[in-house]
Amino acid sequence: MQDFILHQIGVIKTPYIDSAPYQPVDTDDLEFFLELKSEYTAGLRELDSFTYIYVLYFIDRLCTAPKMQVSPPWAAGKQVGLFASRSPVRPNPIGLSVVRIKKIVGNRVYTSGLDVFDDTPLLDIKPYINDLDSKCDANNGWVQNVDENEHLALHIQGIPHDY
Repeated sequence: MQDFILHQIGVIKTPYIDSAPYQPVDTDDLEFFLELKSEYTAGLRELDSFTYIYVLYFIDRLCTAPKMQVSPPWAAGKQVGLFASRSPVRPNPIGLSVVRIKKIVGNRVYTSGLDVFDDTPLLDIKPYINDLDSKCDANNGWVQNVDENEHLALHIQGIPHDY
């Protein structure tokens, strides 16, 4: 195995400085955009023909080392492996969000609500293609057995709340 280097292609601009939602909030009416470095602007051609995109980013403000066993705060103490969770604290702190494209102006992609801090490094953008990315037989894994259904619904919708 080898280490490798990723290059930042831009920055994510959000109103969030100290706290952010746990998931993207599609109905958030604040301003969110991806600002690409100028040399990547041509790569946006035809991106606006899609409704949604994947946004990959570097989670640059973590202060905690990853643990291989985690207990999601909403899961009533259940322990699962890190890779069976959505914890942002990972060996490679790469984040992934699916957001709606609102418009593209120059090197900026305006989106629906994102769940990241302002000035988060942008790594990549990929189109969300319904026939490839939507899996009709997908399940909720161990999450479907958690008794905290109302609490889980808040997480799924990205609504900030108390644990």
